[in-house]
Amino acid sequence: MHVITRRTLLEASTTHAGLGASLDVWYRIAKRAEWQSLDEVRKSFPSADGVGKYTIFNIKGNQFRLITEINYRAGRIYIRYVLTHAEYDRGGWKS
Repeated sequence: MHVITRRTLLEASTTHAGLGASLDVWYRIAKRAEWQSLDEVRKSFPSADGVGKYTIFNIKGNQFRLITEINYRAGRIYIRYVLTHAEYDRGGWKS
């Protein structure tokens, strides 16, 4: 899959101490994947959830949420947000 953009992941890594390694693991797995559905995503990341048009990943032991949009046909993952659990729960990302 083509991850757009990795810069968002790198910026989140500098903002939140200790997050970089977990995001890097996610990135390496996602980059090599050829997912065609959410079910296939869950084979790599069992806790991934579909919320509307978004696919949500738990990162760093559920401390963070990685919110993405995945275009399976085009093989693209669009990074939308990297949020703490508390930020995610407030729900502002949905609008």
